[in-house]
Parts: sequence; C-alpha cells; structure tokens
Amino acid sequence: MKRIALLAVAIGLLAAACGGGASGLTLTDGELLVCTDAPYPPFEEEVDGEWTGFDVEVVEAIGAELDLTVEWTVQPFDGIWLAPESGTCDIVASAMTITEERQQAALFSDGYYDADQSLLVVAGSEFMSLDDLVGQRLAVQTGTTGEIYAQENAPDGVELVSFDEPAAMFLALEGGDVAGILQDLPVNADRAQQNDDVELADTYSTGEQYGFATSTDNTELMDEINSALSTIKDNGTYDEIFDAYFGA
Repeated sequence: MKRIALLAVAIGLLAAACGGGASGLTLTDGELLVCTDAPYPPFEEEVDGEWTGFDVEVVEAIGAELDLTVEWTVQPFDGIWLAPESGTCDIVASAMTITEERQQAALFSDGYYDADQSLLVVAGSEFMSLDDLVGQRLAVQTGTTGEIYAQENAPDGVELVSFDEPAAMFLALEGGDVAGILQDLPVNADRAQQNDDVELADTYSTGEQYGFATSTDNTELMDEINSALSTIKDNGTYDEIFDAYFGA
C-alpha cells in the first residue's frame, strides 16, 4: 500500500508538471524570461526601473493569460533571435521582423504588428529621399531589416554607417555625423512626434510583420503564446494597448 501511495503521488506530481497552460515549458516554472534590445521606444524601454512600451504591454498581457510572471533581460539586437536557442531566455520580444533567414534558426509566433521602413532627417533638411543622400552618410542599425533595406535600395554613393544601438543613431543625426536614419517607421515616427528637430522624410512599404521568437524545438510554448495572443486580440486587450501607443 505504501508503494502504491508513493506511485500515486509521483503520478500526480508528473501530471501537475505536464498539464495546464505553459507550466513546465519555460526555463523557470511560473516565469517567462524575455530578451529584448532596449531602449527602443515606443516598443520597449525601462523608465525609473519600470518596463513600458507596446511590446512590453502585449507580452505582459500574454503572460497574464498564461499565468506567468514576465521578466526582462536586455541583449544586443544583432542575432537576438538566437538567444532562446542558447538558453539565455524563453522568448524574444524586440520589435523583430519575421524573415525567412531568422525562421531557419528560431521559431516565430504569429505576426502581431505590421511595420514598414522610413527615413528620418533633421527638420528642414534637403535630404528627403534616398536619392538625395548620394555623397552623404546614412545611419542603420546592425542586424536589422532597415540595414538590409538600405543595402538593397540605397543608390551608389550613399555611405551606410551601422550602429549597435538606436540611441547612437539619433545622436549621430543630431550632431551632423549622418544625414539620415533608415529604420522601422513606428520608431522614426515616434521620434519625430517627440522631437521637433527631426522629421520623417520618406516611408517605404515592405510588408513586414513583427513576431515573438523562441527556440526551434519549443513548439508547445509557442502554441501557448499564439493562443494567448489570439485571446487578447479577441477580447479587445490588444486594441486597447495599440490605441494607447499609436492611436490612429
């Protein structure tokens, strides 16, 4: 009877560990550890010790649906989609475009945000298009689709300057070290809204979608994330977050 009782307890513990939502699917049970490259407003940034941004609130809502506490860790963007594969975190949420190349090394969620590329310049600048930038320096962020777009579309004579962090690009633009910044439209648009010294010069339709990423073999966790993402879209939570950051 003692052996039977112990066996029953073991079976019960195994069932508890394997069943129900995302339990047992993350590095630490009950916690979702998220890699991000921050600051990257309006998607993710830490202000006075508190995390905020569109990505942050969407992931927090997903975490609530899965009964997981969300924790954040900052990582460089270049190659960040590989972080879950190495055990650095459970998922990546970093305004990251789903691409075929990245999908070869990571498992992506359903798309949660549509994005395009854009050109940001100093207000009143004469450089209002890529063609205008011939003979000038153009800032891009290393490892991003903005860098790829510039490499494929900037005319000969435009010097591409890669930066590891968005903040450094903005400083370079304000200091006159570069004539423009080519990166995701919502980020440049947010900067232009916050700072009258810069303006959006041009936008480029690319049909990109942002997605969350995890390791290639963690299909169960991604299934749970996609299910929670669908839920917050259906119940209006996603729309509330979107409107708070982007409005019309």
